[in-house]
Amino acid sequence: MTFTSDEMMAVAAARRLTNDNVCFVGIGLPSLAANLARRTHAPECVLVYESGTIGAKPRTLPLSIGDGELAETADAVVSVPEVFAYWLQAGRIDVGFLGAAQIDRHGNLNSTVIGDYDAPKVRLPGGGGAPEIATSVADVFVMLRQTPRAFVDRLDFKTSRGDRVRVVVTDLGILEPRDGELTLVSVHPGVSVDDVRAATGWDLAVAGDVGVTEPPTRAELDALRALETKGRE
Repeated sequence: MTFTSDEMMAVAAARRLTNDNVCFVGIGLPSLAANLARRTHAPECVLVYESGTIGAKPRTLPLSIGDGELAETADAVVSVPEVFAYWLQAGRIDVGFLGAAQIDRHGNLNSTVIGDYDAPKVRLPGGGGAPEIATSVADVFVMLRQTPRAFVDRLDFKTSRGDRVRVVVTDLGILEPRDGELTLVSVHPGVSVDDVRAATGWDLAVAGDVGVTEPPTRAELDALRALETKGRE
């Protein structure tokens, strides 16, 4: 079976979710991963979107947090302040997905600026709810394509702390924190450890028992592609 790097990322992240999770979901790959988990091995996983939908069960992949499909299929719809104050800050959400422009070896994230803050080369969208997610959920899952520009030795700006990052799923492999530093624990099929090292802006730690990620199954790919196809309709 052939599959894309995005499909491998979505499947690898989805496998981390269980029926017991309440998951704060973003649009894009995190939404794809979370909805894949709910359609396969974790149907009881509760999906929460920033727009205020609790227990959303979209039949098609949402195109934004304001997609009507989320509200139509949710168990409840609340205000955005309630999502953050009652659900997130009160510890009622245990898993949160984050992305960023930069990540360092400790899992700290930058989604604010590239370059000097007062005169940046690029001003990014900003933290939004990311700092609150990073400090309020029990487990942060990061999904990020791996390049030396994204995996940097020193952040240009620290938007979110990496204390609660439990896994970083990239297009090349899977990293987990060990002894306070992100460590390569698995490479995706067709990727070598040297490939991952070359895409990292620091001297990457590699686990002694580094493995190869299990490829997507036919059932996972079918469910994933059904979501993607419906999302484009």
